[in-house]
Amino acid sequence: MSSRDLLPDPLPDSLIELIAQRFRVLGEPMRIRLLDTLRGGPATVGGLTETLGASQQNVSKHLGVLHQAGIVSRTKQGTFVEYAIADAGVFDLCEQICGGLRQQVSELDQILTGGPA
Repeated sequence: MSSRDLLPDPLPDSLIELIAQRFRVLGEPMRIRLLDTLRGGPATVGGLTETLGASQQNVSKHLGVLHQAGIVSRTKQGTFVEYAIADAGVFDLCEQICGGLRQQVSELDQILTGGPA
């Protein structure tokens, strides 16, 4: 059974809005960078700030959006807050997108070089 079989057809407007909201959350490059970094394990805002070379304010803002969406979790560790991936399914979506991009790049390369399709 594919995930397509689990979705109502047609999609109700309320579900369409939830899906669009998830894409809006993931549509910010800094949030993708944060998720990619957190894929290696939990981290604090300070650690993420240092790793990504971004301001503490910027990192905190984007982590808040990811937390609100349920994509990351936060746990108090003494005086620090540690962030971790809460919804690993987000990486399945990233893999799907990367696979599609690879295919498009391959097809474009073949067109530009005159190679076989």
